[in-house]
Amino acid sequence: MSKVISADAAAQLLHDGDIVSISSSSGLGCPDKVLAAIGARFEREGHPRGITTLNPIAAGDMYGVKGIDHLARRGLLARTLAGSYPSGPSSLPMPDVWRMIVDNEIAAYNVPSGILFDMHRDAAARRPGVLTKVGMGTFVDPELQGCAMNAAARAKPIVRKVSFDGGEWLYFPAIAPRVAIIRATTADEAGNLSYEHEGALLGGIDQALAARNNGGIVIAQVKRVARSGTLRPQDVRVPCNLVDYIVVDADQWQTTQTPYDPAISGEISLPMHAFETTPWGPEKVIARRAAMELAHGCAANLGFGISANVPRILLEEGLHGEVTWAIEQGAVGGVPLLGFAFGCASNADAIVASPNQFTYFQGGGFDIALLSFLQVDGDGSVNVSRLASKPYLTAGCGGFVDITAHAKRIVFSGFFTAGAKLDVGGGTLSILAEGRTRKFVQSAEQITFNGRIGRERGQRVTYVTERCVIESRDDGLTVCEIAPGVNLQRDILDQADIALKVAPDLRTMDAALFTDAPFGLRLKPDVQARS
Repeated sequence: MSKVISADAAAQLLHDGDIVSISSSSGLGCPDKVLAAIGARFEREGHPRGITTLNPIAAGDMYGVKGIDHLARRGLLARTLAGSYPSGPSSLPMPDVWRMIVDNEIAAYNVPSGILFDMHRDAAARRPGVLTKVGMGTFVDPELQGCAMNAAARAKPIVRKVSFDGGEWLYFPAIAPRVAIIRATTADEAGNLSYEHEGALLGGIDQALAARNNGGIVIAQVKRVARSGTLRPQDVRVPCNLVDYIVVDADQWQTTQTPYDPAISGEISLPMHAFETTPWGPEKVIARRAAMELAHGCAANLGFGISANVPRILLEEGLHGEVTWAIEQGAVGGVPLLGFAFGCASNADAIVASPNQFTYFQGGGFDIALLSFLQVDGDGSVNVSRLASKPYLTAGCGGFVDITAHAKRIVFSGFFTAGAKLDVGGGTLSILAEGRTRKFVQSAEQITFNGRIGRERGQRVTYVTERCVIESRDDGLTVCEIAPGVNLQRDILDQADIALKVAPDLRTMDAALFTDAPFGLRLKPDVQARS
C-alpha cells in the first residue's frame, strides 16, 4: 500500500486537541504545503480545533508568509511552543500568530530550541522530562516569565524549579506529540527519507521518534518519490519504519528565498570569489572588531544579526578556514549565509542534526559565541528576545539561551543606541545625530542572558559597539576601548542609562577598522582558543 497521499488527505489526519510537532527553521525546511492544507481544512470544516504546536527551532519564516501563520486561526490553534516566531520590519503587517499572541487568543511560549529538542528526546524515550541548568536566571526561569509570552501562557506553566542531587534545576515535563510533520528531499516508496537538497537536517528524526513511540503518526513532505530500495542506506536520515504518510510538493523551495542552491546542500563547493563581502558601514566596523576576538583554530558559534557578517570579514582578510563556524541549524564550517538564508552555509564541512548541535552548545564544547544584543543592563544581562512595545519585531530566543548557558567566551555585538545617524571612514567615526533609543538600560525588558550568573560561571563577556568596546568585569561594565573621533563623556557615558566604568588604560580602537579597506586582521594565537 502506497504511503503517498495528498496534502488535503494529510490534513484530515489531524484530530481536535492534537499535539503536533513541526520541523522547520526560520527560513528553511518548512513543510508548508501540509500546513497550508491544515489551515484550508479548518476554513472549510472548522476542524481540527484546539491543537498545540511544537516548533523546536522556529515556527516558519521570519515574516509569517509561511509556516505557523497557516494555522493562526481562532479556534484552530490553542497553544504553541516555539524557539522563535515570525518577525519582520514594522513596515509590514503583524504576522497573524503575533496578533493572536498579543490578543491573548492562544497560550504562547518561547522555549529555547535545544530544550525543545530535549523534550522530544525524553518524550520518545518515555522519560518524565528535562532537567537542565539552561535558562536559569533568564526569562526561561519560572521565577521570571517561565517562557510565557502572554497571560494565557502564564496561567498554564510548562516549567518549574526543582531540587535534585543537592542543586536547583529547571524541569520541563516531556510533551508527547500525536503528529509529527517533517520535511525531506526524497522519499522512496517505503518511506525512507533522504535530505540531499536540504540546507539542514533540523530535528526530523527526533520529532518522528517522539510521535511514533507515543502511538502517533509521522507525515513527511518531500520534493520527490523514488522506487523502493534505490536510496543508499547511509543517505537515509529517517527510516521507513518511522514514516506513515508522504506528501509530495515538487515545488518546495530550499529556503524562503531560494528555490535551490547546490552549494547550500553540499552538492557543489563555490569558489571563494563568489561570496560578496559585507558592504561598508557601521555594521561592518562592529563585525570587524568582533572578529578580532577570534583565535586561530577556534570553533565559533554565530548568531543572527551583525555577528553573521564576521565570516565575510575573515574572507576579505584572507583568513577563511582559520575558524570553524557552527550554527544551530546544523551546519559546521563553510560560509554561513545572511538574511532569510541564515541557518544555512555554503561549502559546509558537515551538516549535523540540530539536536546534536544543541548538545554541543549546551555543554560548552565550542570556544566562542558571537551574538547580538538589543539591550544590556547594569549587571551585564542581555535582552535579545523581546521588546514589549513592538513584540513582533523580535523573533524570540531561538538557540541563544542554550548557546550562552555554558559558553566560555561570548562577544555581544550591536549599536550603542538605536537609530543614530553615523558616518564612518577615513579612520574615524562621526555621530551626526544621536539615536532615539538607549540600549544600555537600567532594567532590560527581558533577560535572555544573565550577566551575574555568567560571572559566577567564569564566562568572559565583551560587548562590541560602533563607538566603544565594553568588558564585563568583577566590578562592573567597563569601557576599555573607544572609537577615534568619539567623545567619551558626551557620546558614551552620557548616552547610557547605567553607570559605566572606564578602564585606567582606556585604548583607542584601531583607526584601520574605520577605513574602507582590508585592515590587516590578526587572529589571536591558537593557545588562547580554549583558555
